[in-house]
Amino acid sequence: MPDPSFLLDGMLGSLARWLRIMGYDSNYLRDEEDSALLTILGERYLLTRDKQLAQRAGPRGFYLESDDLDVQLSAVVERFGLRPHLERTRCTACNGPLEKVPKDQVKEKVEEGTWSEHQEFWTCRECGKVYWHGAHWKNIRNRLDRIS
Repeated sequence: MPDPSFLLDGMLGSLARWLRIMGYDSNYLRDEEDSALLTILGERYLLTRDKQLAQRAGPRGFYLESDDLDVQLSAVVERFGLRPHLERTRCTACNGPLEKVPKDQVKEKVEEGTWSEHQEFWTCRECGKVYWHGAHWKNIRNRLDRIS
């Protein structure tokens, strides 16, 4: 069975970033009207803080009661049986897939200290943003361990 993909409304930008870190296709539309969200939903699940919108999406709608990120993330993980796929994390900026690249390929795109300190780098196939496991990686892992 394929992994679920998500469409998140304007109130859930942080949740979209975290689902992307976990490796899940998560389209975040900040300023779309409800009717547009429902039109483009397709096979995605709509995650929203708007109870009526979730109801209008039928079985593809999932209402998130809390505005606390950890509670939201835990609810989505539980409802959809998610687990982190850290080997296939997605771009937190644009949702594009990341691919591991040779270190030399990013030398001109990152600070010298970052380039010399780290051996593994990933780039987004869509927007070109460069990623590495920096100091923040421990915090990311800790949050994911707490919620999964």
